[in-house]
Amino acid sequence: MTRRTFISALCSLFLAQYVVSGFSRTIHAQTLDRTKQPPLGKAPELRVPAWTRSKLANGAELIVSEKHDLPLVSFSITLLGGADQFESADNRGVAGLTGAMMSEGTKTRTGDELSNALQLLGTNVSVGVGSESGSISFVSTTARFAETLDILADMLLNPSFPPEALERLRAQRLVALEQAKAQPGAIASRVFPRVLYGDAHPLGQIPTEQTIKALTRAQVVDFHQRYFKPGRALITVVGDVTPVAIRPVIERGLANWSPGGERPAFTYPPLPAARPTTIYLVDKPGSAQSIFAIGHPGPPRTTPDYYALQVMNTILGGMFQARLNANIREEKGYSYGVGSGFGFGKGPNPFRTGGDIVGDKTDAALVEFMKELRGILGARPVTEEELRTAKESLVQRLPGAFASVTAINGAISGLWLQSLPDNYYQQYTKSVMAITADDVVRVAKKYLDLDHLAMVIVGDRKAIEEPLRAMKIAPIAYLDIEGTPIASGQ
Repeated sequence: MTRRTFISALCSLFLAQYVVSGFSRTIHAQTLDRTKQPPLGKAPELRVPAWTRSKLANGAELIVSEKHDLPLVSFSITLLGGADQFESADNRGVAGLTGAMMSEGTKTRTGDELSNALQLLGTNVSVGVGSESGSISFVSTTARFAETLDILADMLLNPSFPPEALERLRAQRLVALEQAKAQPGAIASRVFPRVLYGDAHPLGQIPTEQTIKALTRAQVVDFHQRYFKPGRALITVVGDVTPVAIRPVIERGLANWSPGGERPAFTYPPLPAARPTTIYLVDKPGSAQSIFAIGHPGPPRTTPDYYALQVMNTILGGMFQARLNANIREEKGYSYGVGSGFGFGKGPNPFRTGGDIVGDKTDAALVEFMKELRGILGARPVTEEELRTAKESLVQRLPGAFASVTAINGAISGLWLQSLPDNYYQQYTKSVMAITADDVVRVAKKYLDLDHLAMVIVGDRKAIEEPLRAMKIAPIAYLDIEGTPIASGQ
């Protein structure tokens, strides 16, 4: 097996729970309504594991959580800050490229040798840098932990960044960008942040063909040297270990990781002036569907209204029974699924709603989106049933955060990244269940601004433009597939 086929990114665990009460061994087809999700059952018992905290000599924080049911260990180094803080407009994309390059070889191992060594250990090391954080991690057996940590340390501290690998990864990214131009959903996801934030704001800057072609090995080396510092790192170990036994193993494995770095300040530049609600139409000739991305900048995760916003959004578009899906998918049949959500990052990440819409229902679907947005603002009162179902849905998702060593690791790292207290998960249910219908309407009115929505619609302009114009919901602006404004006649 080659390195290219073996090394793959570890994925965070997303647990889908399907709970059906009164299950019988005999199920009669005529009694089933497959258009409706089964009712929520009793929430599983929440068992939040304990953990210990300490600090290494190089400044990295260390958290260890014991889970001895299987001989497995999840290890991660999480770094605070990411592309938004450590990239600039002229090197957009270098963060992700650097993470990928760290699997391509070290000063003493080629990329294939790394892959073979990890394959023999039955594990994999994943490296990634996102917009607000980065990580390097693995899951191994307890017996192979120290050996795997040695390989991770080699990748972290001694990457060789071979030029031929840089060119191969660059080519892969350019191909992916070209392929995205044929996918309406990918087009909408690239255009939407650019419309909301503009090219001067980190949240609006996206890698382009030009920026990827311009990236150099020197920029990759520079990013690695600036970014991967223990002073902004949390090391999390979850699994079949004890704090006393595992700490010296980590200290030996990372002995050459010199002190340095600090927690970056998340001071995003001011947002551009909000523009009146506008339809931003991106032409995708021949598309049978229209992709909607509707929204505006939202609040950071630190907002005191977080729990109320979670409940409000769950009612609006955050679960199968949500208003948007019940209306546009179930009742009208305009889509296979629509939803909504808040970004909840360190900065003004977006509130976004949307989905894939049947092309000739584009105008009618937009009417229904606006109807439901006005409804959650108070035009349609929140019922006790909606409130109860939304809160139960949120609470029942929580036990999945502790279903495996990897999930627990992510749950702990998430608290650290957002500066949340250690008892956050124990308090979550109480905080969610305390939300009232009045709270839902209050935060909807406070955080949803229907007068300043960006309505990005990617679809067949010839088929959808005139019906959209005739509705007079909002003026229409025209963008190319990169989000650059174009004249209406183009």
